[in-house]
Amino acid sequence: MADKPTVVLVHGFWGGAAHWGKTILELRNRGYGSLRAVENPLTSLAEDAERTQKMVKQVDGPVVLVGHSYGGAVITEAGDLPNVVGLVYIAAFAPDAGESPGQISQELPPAAFENLAPDSDGYLWVKQDKFHWSFCQDLQDDEAVVMAITQKAPLASTFGDNVTDPAWRKKPTWYQVSTNDRMIHPDNERRMAERMSPRKIIELDASHASLASHPRDVADLVDEAANEAR
Repeated sequence: MADKPTVVLVHGFWGGAAHWGKTILELRNRGYGSLRAVENPLTSLAEDAERTQKMVKQVDGPVVLVGHSYGGAVITEAGDLPNVVGLVYIAAFAPDAGESPGQISQELPPAAFENLAPDSDGYLWVKQDKFHWSFCQDLQDDEAVVMAITQKAPLASTFGDNVTDPAWRKKPTWYQVSTNDRMIHPDNERRMAERMSPRKIIELDASHASLASHPRDVADLVDEAANEAR
């Protein structure tokens, strides 16, 4: 275990660190003794990146950052630290400098775009009765219900926060595309992946929640990145 880098997992919108549960167990079973999962406030890209960087800086040794969904924007903004040796994107945003997740989504809207609903406090939710169809159609209904009820809504303004200095221009990258993603258009994922010139791109017949529906495949990609990047 000692020679493996620490894997730091970064969640996205509408879910917390627990969304990584199945992937965590897969990685643990493969000998990853040092695993961390950031719990981001989802209040702004700057604050989420700061929280992620604080966790990375607590690690004595190499780190592979793994971001799902909006978590990809977070690792893009936060990932240029000396001990970060690789970035893995799981059905994730990978904005360039001056781009935001909202801008990318508006250019090619995902199928579930209309199922997002703002509340009176400025938070943006996935409608509970549309969550299963929108976010995780390849999971069992019981699991989708729990995800829908426990979803962690971001401040809607976070969608418009621009990346300033993308770490993927400096660090090795890997990318997983979800071909049935209804939260980020699959063609947007492919475009973002291809322009990074990653070490590897894989496509899964998966929903946006591939980290939960395809944990073995996701762990395979993280494991490959960890072995190549260290």
